[in-house]
Amino acid sequence: MSADISTYNFPTKIRFGPGSRHDLIMELSSLGIQRPLIVTDRDVAKLPWFVAIETSLTEMTSVTFSGVWGNPVVSQVMTGVTVCQDYNADGIVAVGGGAPMDVAKAIALMANHPGHLFDYEDGASTRPIDRSILPIVAIPTTAGTGSEVGRSTVISDDETHAKKIIFDPQLLPKVVLADPELLLGLPAKITAATGMDALTHLIEAFLAKGNNPLCDGIALEGIYLVSQHLRDSVMLAQQQATETVNREGHLRARAGMLNASMMGAIAFQKGLGVTHSCAHALSTVCDTHHGLANGIMLPAAMRFNLEAEPEKFLRMARVVNPSAQSGQALIDWIMDLSNAIGIPSSLGKLGVSADTVEKLVSVAIDDVCHPCNPRPVTENDFYAIYQDALAA
Repeated sequence: MSADISTYNFPTKIRFGPGSRHDLIMELSSLGIQRPLIVTDRDVAKLPWFVAIETSLTEMTSVTFSGVWGNPVVSQVMTGVTVCQDYNADGIVAVGGGAPMDVAKAIALMANHPGHLFDYEDGASTRPIDRSILPIVAIPTTAGTGSEVGRSTVISDDETHAKKIIFDPQLLPKVVLADPELLLGLPAKITAATGMDALTHLIEAFLAKGNNPLCDGIALEGIYLVSQHLRDSVMLAQQQATETVNREGHLRARAGMLNASMMGAIAFQKGLGVTHSCAHALSTVCDTHHGLANGIMLPAAMRFNLEAEPEKFLRMARVVNPSAQSGQALIDWIMDLSNAIGIPSSLGKLGVSADTVEKLVSVAIDDVCHPCNPRPVTENDFYAIYQDALAA
């Protein structure tokens, strides 16, 4: 057992550190899994370290489903369910970013449940989740959604692209192997977008209505980790494309963001807010990467929220800048960070036009996240927030 690998439970078991992926066989055996289905995306499936993971499982017999790409949709899930059932898998190994994690959870649910996936939508279910869910071991390869420590899955409709949330405590992976080595090859643009996703989770969780001091404390520490490590992660990813970088420093930055990502996912059990509602609409209408959508919308959403929670904004501002005198300093820092890591400063620079706003608003107003926002959001407010983001 490597001295560089630590174990902590919150609440799932997390094996954290360089090389922790090599504990996979041990963890599968401890869960009694003998016939694992590996779920990943088509890009990860081509990487040498992934092939090494497949090879390491030959003594167990495993099968890989790599039919995941983009924002995950129901058809990807059901194709994976067919593979899972045909193989008679008794557990899932989810490898990748948020998309493979979400698809893996949905497969784990539907392997033993009848009907359509959306029959089990959180808050609108027509069927109970009353059968066993296959156990999951998660190996994250990005630092963004933190889905590896979450109890829900988000899947889009193939036709409408509307996102649906399925929730159940059994969807929480049994073990997470959080290995920062797997993030070293992540491109700078993906590093930036997923990092802004993690930051948005942390900020919105801290601002969300309700009393949960445990989540608040985790969120503040996670924001600090982002302030210390996201810029370095992106910079080192850029440098690595053309030159040799300091491996120890790169691992430190990736490890910091991997922890921050998981902390964001843990904290947002308290709730999210208007940023996510705006971002979900962008993914639905424009097929925008979720993390990138969050990153672009975050400054405008926080300008809208500032007057509702000035003291909370000041607390967050002082995490990233101890000499901050107002909550505006947090928004200034977000904009500086976004600029430094290459996040577009406006929706216009993303190619979103003004005539799209009406459709975006119609989707965002029905989203489940903004009711937890610290300031109520009307239809007119959504128009104003999108217009702000367009003009930024």
